Amino acid sequence: MQEKLRLGVNIDHVATLRNARGGAHPDPVDAALVAIEAGADGITAHLREDRRHIRDHDIMKLRDRISVPLNFEMAATDKMVEIAINILPHAACLVPEMREELTTEGGLDVIGHEEKLRDVVSELQAAGIRVSLFIDANSEQIAAASAVGADIVEFHTGTYCGSDAEMRLVELQHIIDGAKRASELGLECHGGHGLSFSTVGPIAAIPQIVELNIGHFLMGEAMTMGLAKAIAKMRHYMDEARG
Repeated sequence: MQEKLRLGVNIDHVATLRNARGGAHPDPVDAALVAIEAGADGITAHLREDRRHIRDHDIMKLRDRISVPLNFEMAATDKMVEIAINILPHAACLVPEMREELTTEGGLDVIGHEEKLRDVVSELQAAGIRVSLFIDANSEQIAAASAVGADIVEFHTGTYCGSDAEMRLVELQHIIDGAKRASELGLECHGGHGLSFSTVGPIAAIPQIVELNIGHFLMGEAMTMGLAKAIAKMRHYMDEARG
């Protein structure tokens, strides 16, 4: 029996729905509490520089009210480092960020930015924050993540999820190989982006991956089946694949 796979639930798009009307409902913190009750092992929230969904007061409320680890997704900027150090989440995941993108379109390019990232990683770790880099499952990027001192790599699974059956097998093999390489380098390995009931199994079965972060799909399913039931169903597929 493999180690239980952790599920982090990303609540960004509860805030997206709230912001569409400019009011206070629905509250992403309330959704986080429902997710925890339903079995989420952690809560993920991305404070984008343009504040398109999660906002500063959401992060502060999450810090004060949730009973599980907070994974704070952020760009590697001085301002976001300052906010993270003020909040002190359990972990900070450094992600690429472009204002014109609808969602994160790929992994962080660590290669060529080692000096800047090494400084950011070091500053966050000095405050007691574990640091993850959201990267593609590429051996060079994994080696660079290790070189800058990251604790964790989270593999971008969006290409795998969005591929046809033949290419999905190719992308899955990249992730399997990447997870093995990350483990050899002493990096904790996570996965996320685009995962659904139909795509989560093969990723969940990779023994080196210890956590999956899933948001948009779960929030979409919550519209018809409820958030707690969606999380329970995802947890079932993860546990089935892990077993």
